[in-house]
Amino acid sequence: MNIGDYVVRLSYNKDIIFRIIDIDNGIAHLKGISYRIIADAPLHDIQLATLMRSAENAIMELVQKNIASILEEHQHEKYNGLQKVVKVLHIDGDAFYMNICLHYYKLLGVSAIGENVKEVEQPQKVKELILKHNPDILVLTGHDAIFKKYPNRTHLDGYRNSKYYVEAVKEARKLRPTSQQLVIYAGACQSHFEELLQAGADYASSPSRVLIHALDPPFIVERIAHCPFNEVLTIENALKYTITRFEGLGGYETYGKLRKGGPDTKLGEEQMIYNPHPPLVNSMEKSIMGDNTKPSAKGKNIDTENNLETGILLTANNNEDLQQNLEERLVRTHSDYERNFLGNSCPSRTSLK
Repeated sequence: MNIGDYVVRLSYNKDIIFRIIDIDNGIAHLKGISYRIIADAPLHDIQLATLMRSAENAIMELVQKNIASILEEHQHEKYNGLQKVVKVLHIDGDAFYMNICLHYYKLLGVSAIGENVKEVEQPQKVKELILKHNPDILVLTGHDAIFKKYPNRTHLDGYRNSKYYVEAVKEARKLRPTSQQLVIYAGACQSHFEELLQAGADYASSPSRVLIHALDPPFIVERIAHCPFNEVLTIENALKYTITRFEGLGGYETYGKLRKGGPDTKLGEEQMIYNPHPPLVNSMEKSIMGDNTKPSAKGKNIDTENNLETGILLTANNNEDLQQNLEERLVRTHSDYERNFLGNSCPSRTSLK
């Protein structure tokens, strides 16, 4: 066995595919591919995953189906006018999973910024990052687990990182006390669900103390970001496209974050032309000013990514690229998954705008 190999654990009935991230004195340190799990296993307990497991394959097919359904919904709800960009701050203790999430945020039409911050440091840094990015939605995640030596699941000391997520949520609420100001998702695999909600999170993991899927946070965030601000997002709708559903995730009803506006500033399919003189409303004004007013400058095509900096999203021509070649953009096989995410190094901080 070598570092970088994809393996399964024999003692766990080969349930999850892992990647070997280190080997030390006959012990392999493993990281889950689809699930947010870090584990150790003796070398004699693992074997190479030569073929994609049927369970993993079924999950990827579900991911593809969900993405297709979401983008179809976006197309039906297409609004040819101004929309305020919903900003997401994704704070993650693991850069690998953070980059997977950022890829899918972008695919799902969500503007997200990622910050790789270790779980233990999140309570100290969350307020600074909120002030820096001013998000509408905050994600606090990374790794977590229940310690076997603590059979009492009600105590925070029985969890690897839940106490850090709880403190980070509390710090965030000192700046943004309500969900109208900031919607918060917090937690990772087997996290203390009840304590996270008590601390002020709107959504959290894990009610049944199960492993959560790497894409569960993006699927929740997409629902919040595309729900109008004056409509209640039911918990059923919030979890509609998640992988672990009510076993891995839960929370409260919230209002959405999407805001539509106007006027529609679209002047043409190809160009946006700035006219310093608004249209004349009557012949008297026309006679005074004359007919010499001309556009002063021609602008470039305006698309989604170029406008995220301004906080305003012009959606008139934005969805074509997102909808075009959808089949090509979905991750269809495990080899595609590896090439997209595992073959590239993960920077400590990634920003998608």
